[in-house]
Amino acid sequence: MPFEALGLDPKIAKAVREAGYTEPTPIQTKAIPLVLRGSDVIGIAQTGTGKTAAFVLPILQRLSTKGSATNRRCMRALVIAPTRELVVQIEENARKYARHLHLRIATVYGGVGERPQIQALRAGTEIVIATPGRLIDLMDQGHVDFSGLEVAVLDEADRMLDMGFLPAMRRIVKALPKQRQTMMFSATLSKEIETLTNEFLVNAEIVQVGRRANPAETVAQFVYETTKEAKLPLLLHLLGDANLDSVLVFSRTKHGADKIARKLASSGINTATLHSNRSQSQRIAALKAFKAGTVRVLVATDIAARGIDVEGISHVVNFDFPPQPEDYVHRIGRTGRAKAIGDAISFVTPDDRANLRDLEQFISRGIPRKVAEGFDASAYKAVAPTMTSWRPSRPARPAAPRPQRPNTYASSRPASGSRPPAGGNGRTAVNSRPQFSDRTRRRP
Repeated sequence: MPFEALGLDPKIAKAVREAGYTEPTPIQTKAIPLVLRGSDVIGIAQTGTGKTAAFVLPILQRLSTKGSATNRRCMRALVIAPTRELVVQIEENARKYARHLHLRIATVYGGVGERPQIQALRAGTEIVIATPGRLIDLMDQGHVDFSGLEVAVLDEADRMLDMGFLPAMRRIVKALPKQRQTMMFSATLSKEIETLTNEFLVNAEIVQVGRRANPAETVAQFVYETTKEAKLPLLLHLLGDANLDSVLVFSRTKHGADKIARKLASSGINTATLHSNRSQSQRIAALKAFKAGTVRVLVATDIAARGIDVEGISHVVNFDFPPQPEDYVHRIGRTGRAKAIGDAISFVTPDDRANLRDLEQFISRGIPRKVAEGFDASAYKAVAPTMTSWRPSRPARPAAPRPQRPNTYASSRPASGSRPPAGGNGRTAVNSRPQFSDRTRRRP
């Protein structure tokens, strides 16, 4: 089925063909007609099946064929995404599909200067793609006008809610016009989060392709049972295979990602990192190098799981096993995109076994265990660190007898048998009141 059969403008269909796509994917075939009809839509499909085009293409169709209701240039479509990387990815796709149209597209996200974004909003950009945090910042400054908005999209909606963006999302949605079309797209959408969609959507049509939260069938999944100390040596051992030519490694923490990258780089492997401590320019440079193939391994935290769209990733390695099954689905979805073949490798320590069982129940399948040939994990054991003080060592002092304090109370008491002075009370002169002579006594 060609894209024109979905009701898309020939200019849009031409741009899609120039991007290398000839037939719509199942999620696009089901969702695009509903969106063009004006219905609110919830789209659920595996990662890498074309969800972005499922809402970008009908938005372009609507904005290019219908004029603004306000007869002026203004924001007509708003797309909210959880991460900067995903915002940039959506923008790249939107510009690619709108190359033959006269529509302006802008991005709003943190980590970069506000002035260009404010200027784009004031100029009346038709399509705005934003992260919740920066968008609210500009809303508070009075730079955002939603009066002409027609369409709102929440991409990776479950992730935004899981990341604690629910208050921000409620505030943004509350500021939007009530008469609008709203869409939510994600690879996973839990039952708990699905109940929250009643706040944002009205009589939504649910489009689901494949089983809920099912990883792509073209991804081969394996588990290597190992120890925490042997994970880095095991990763280096596996990278000795030249077939691992484009590898995305996931670490649970930013510090862990930097540690992995330093170890791989010291072993002569071209490596880059991607996490929130990196500046926006550094993150963009790392992604470009990874896409170009100049970097063989990209070590990232889960911030990248929703924003990396790189063709040809051969392997995804879960260096740290994810505690949430949904994160696993999104991680391994970076490979095997668009029906391509890829491998997902997970390192599982004894502490991860419970999470592995939960994952296998979640995806309703067991994950095969593998053993790395020629690698002995028992050779790498934990070594207890030597506890040393930061204080410099001092020579021991010789023990000296402690001098006894004199008993001043006993020495101040009068000797036994002695009588106190006349008119006295038995106290010594030290404790008696001062006596004044006639010379020092003040006269009246």
